[in-house]
Amino acid sequence: MEKNTGIGRTLISKERLKRRVNDLGREISSDYKGLHPVIISVLRGGMYFLSDLTRAISIPIHVDTLAIGRYPEGQSFSGAVKITKDLDISITGRHVLIAEDIVDTGLTLAYLTRILKTHEPESLHVCALLNNPTRRFINLPLRYVGFAIPDVFVVGYGLDYKEDYRHIEYIAEYLSQ
Repeated sequence: MEKNTGIGRTLISKERLKRRVNDLGREISSDYKGLHPVIISVLRGGMYFLSDLTRAISIPIHVDTLAIGRYPEGQSFSGAVKITKDLDISITGRHVLIAEDIVDTGLTLAYLTRILKTHEPESLHVCALLNNPTRRFINLPLRYVGFAIPDVFVVGYGLDYKEDYRHIEYIAEYLSQ
């Protein structure tokens, strides 16, 4: 196996991830029973979580994805985001659950929820795999949380550093090289 020089300590093992995602799936199945929710995730970081979470949900669901990109430097405020791939299915009048890989500052999630609310869903809630509250600028309610993490940069299970390390089956601290 190739050495991952940027990888630091393991924060959440593959086994702990699997157990917690399965627990979240059971909670969601119970809470949304009879409601046929739409589970939405943001590409690419949320792919792994979305895939495992939807397999752990035992009720009928629909799944859709969005893609968000950053404006090039100089065209907008630093950190500003835009939708680069919109929803393919209507969420009007539907119960919607955002499956988010990580919530730290809350800025992207605030933008996403504001955009999704314009579609007039019946309800809109968030399931975050990782929560880093120490970096929060905007507090939004998280209905489900997988793990609280310390204020470190993390990779693995879909999370990347410059598109690398998404494939790692656990969550690890990233160390600058």
